[in-house]
Amino acid sequence: MNDQPFASPSSLYLDLLAQDKIEDDPAQANALHALDALWCQLISKDGISDGHLGVYLWGDVGRGKTMLMDLFFQSLPEGMAKRQHFHHFMTDLHRELNTTFGVSNPLDRIAARVAKEFKVICFDEFFVSDIADAMLLGNFVQALFKEGCSLVATSNIAVIDLFQNQLQKDRFFPAIETLDQHLHSFHLTGSVDHRFRLPIDQATYFTDKESFNLLISDVFSVSERQESDVTINHRKFPVLAKNAYAIWCDFNSLCESPRSAHDYITLAQQYERIYVSSIPELSSSPYEHIKARGTEDGAVGSGHTGDREVVHGLNDDAVRRFISLIDECYDQRINMVFQAEVTLDKLYTNGVLLFEFQRTFSRMTEMQTKGYLDLSI
Repeated sequence: MNDQPFASPSSLYLDLLAQDKIEDDPAQANALHALDALWCQLISKDGISDGHLGVYLWGDVGRGKTMLMDLFFQSLPEGMAKRQHFHHFMTDLHRELNTTFGVSNPLDRIAARVAKEFKVICFDEFFVSDIADAMLLGNFVQALFKEGCSLVATSNIAVIDLFQNQLQKDRFFPAIETLDQHLHSFHLTGSVDHRFRLPIDQATYFTDKESFNLLISDVFSVSERQESDVTINHRKFPVLAKNAYAIWCDFNSLCESPRSAHDYITLAQQYERIYVSSIPELSSSPYEHIKARGTEDGAVGSGHTGDREVVHGLNDDAVRRFISLIDECYDQRINMVFQAEVTLDKLYTNGVLLFEFQRTFSRMTEMQTKGYLDLSI
């Protein structure tokens, strides 16, 4: 918690400017003003007064969305807000739903509990890619707003464009309308990725195996550099080396094998440093295949039959897992070191996940800077 628990987000922002930890960006001004207004409403006895229950910050990677949200979170009295990466939240929501079997309106009950405990929820990386999660989220957010709980979220996508690439997206429209009605939305349009203003001062990405292996020898003793297994969420996980604070895995065991975001959450919670080697070039040419309608669209049936074309790339599944791994380690500020076959700018240049990988590229770049462990940009 900040030493000045009742300093506004703008005050904390000005402090960082004075310390030369951030660069002033006029594109952030309106969003910062809205966060100040929400902050004033939350810490006053008057509560929310303008009909809006939060702020939605969206834009390209590195535009300061997470930083602004974190300043808002730090400015509030302790215990007033809950700050979570969106993947973590969805994992917790599914887990809690599994304990409410037979309970009528379980989402309403969960929302009431959350609203009683916190006045505001802060979501980082708000993104929905599964129809079942979309329906779940839409109902939960509406219940949360009914309880008077506020929401601050960051995303790379505008509210109106959430879930636009999926079938049955019309089912999510009520949730989109709710978000649009209750959140002040701000597009951070700055042209500069602020992560790149931080000087690169430590090598964390290698194409040279010899240099990477020298670093490995400094981190792990000879006895620790042995192939073995660790247990992650009750499943065996092959590793090349490990000790009390660091782990070394190859890309295949981390991302080619079936893994979930929860596996990466747990991994990042258990180790301070994660080393990843043998990362191949991830680009691949998309191709189409036919599948039965509805077979991969989540738990909600479409009510129709037939076939449709789906675009895939050869490495799509592994790339998605790699993106999730980087997101989780970035969120928990884990030191990561990589050894790959190609340079970072050539790691993924062709495929259907180029939009999502922009964030991954930016975050892997920031991981090489001295500001990475100090400040979330």
